[in-house]
Amino acid sequence: MTYCLGIKVKEGLLAIADTRITSGTDTTVKKKITIEQKDHFSLFIMTSGLRSVRDKAVIYFNELLETAEFNKMYKAVNAFGEQVKRAAQEDKVSLDAAGLRFDLNTIIGGQLRDDDEHKLFLLYPEGNWVELGQGAPYVVIGNSGHGKAILNRILNEDSSLKLALKTGFLSFDSTRVSSNNVDFPIDVAVYKKDSFNIVEQRYNKQDLEHISTQWAEELKLALEHISEDWMDATFNKLEEIKTES
Repeated sequence: MTYCLGIKVKEGLLAIADTRITSGTDTTVKKKITIEQKDHFSLFIMTSGLRSVRDKAVIYFNELLETAEFNKMYKAVNAFGEQVKRAAQEDKVSLDAAGLRFDLNTIIGGQLRDDDEHKLFLLYPEGNWVELGQGAPYVVIGNSGHGKAILNRILNEDSSLKLALKTGFLSFDSTRVSSNNVDFPIDVAVYKKDSFNIVEQRYNKQDLEHISTQWAEELKLALEHISEDWMDATFNKLEEIKTES
């Protein structure tokens, strides 16, 4: 399992991915964000699913980029989807025989020469995709159940990249404390609209542990400040039962 989050706001794009790889009882750290950059060509790729399938599809795509030119993001996404389908054709039968399911979901974001703005896509294992836009500022693949609440409450297209990173980290942190197969380090990639430049940063546990602690304390304080008047009707019934008995 993994945790990969892509966010699109008017200011740009944000990608967050954990680095934990679990195979049986073995745990290793490997990068899950692939970045491709050249003149007026900036995109990132994140996947959840079998690492071997992911690596094959990425290598095929990198090889394709040596000769092919793409001027719009959707064309690059189509091309990566073709490599995913190629990997499926080569490996699906043997994976099924071994009891493993071919399942590679991909987040691709970036901006190419003729795109009027930055783009964010979710690519399915079958090679088809959807583009994230207004009303859907983020997408999570992998272990997606624990960290969506804060994203849904806070993020919108007008959020700043700084707020997106803060919210994205807290989403990851909620997932981390609820799941033993998602953990530090995390990799972050940030793209500012029309810059054609993606910057990367890796954060280890010691870098952000104080933020996790602060967030836990802030939540406790916020809960203490929530009005309790609405609970009186319920607890008054307990008192009535106690008096009657």
